[in-house]
Amino acid sequence: MKLILTQEVSGLGAPGDVVEVKDGYGRNFLVPRGLAVAWTKGGEKQVASIQAARSAREVKSLDEAQQIRNRLEAGPVTLKARAGSGGRLFGAVTTADVSAAVAAVGGPAVDRRKVEIGQPIKSTGEYVVHVRLHPEVQAKVAVHVVGS
Repeated sequence: MKLILTQEVSGLGAPGDVVEVKDGYGRNFLVPRGLAVAWTKGGEKQVASIQAARSAREVKSLDEAQQIRNRLEAGPVTLKARAGSGGRLFGAVTTADVSAAVAAVGGPAVDRRKVEIGQPIKSTGEYVVHVRLHPEVQAKVAVHVVGS
């Protein structure tokens, strides 16, 4: 099955890429979640617009990405969330929460789509979150979740 990616999928590609995947993966996972659309001959205009939007958002150079990585890894980010008495959160920490917390401490603006949380954060404590800045540069951000 040939698809056009609308969002970045780890291990598969970036927005605007035309990829060939197995039918079940495309039909049951990528398309229903809005990560991809079916490829058509008229989809070339769509590919061009997706890639133009992606180039406007992404970090331009490797040096700039490394500087941003150094700023992100400089210190831990404290994130306040509602928690019960045992330290269990009401809900979970999302990628949008992490990007907002980074911006709140004076860090660079991080797109929530570039933030990868390994496993759901549902309790207070220390966690490591990965931020993809460039195809060759990935930052590890220390996130300290505290109850409010």
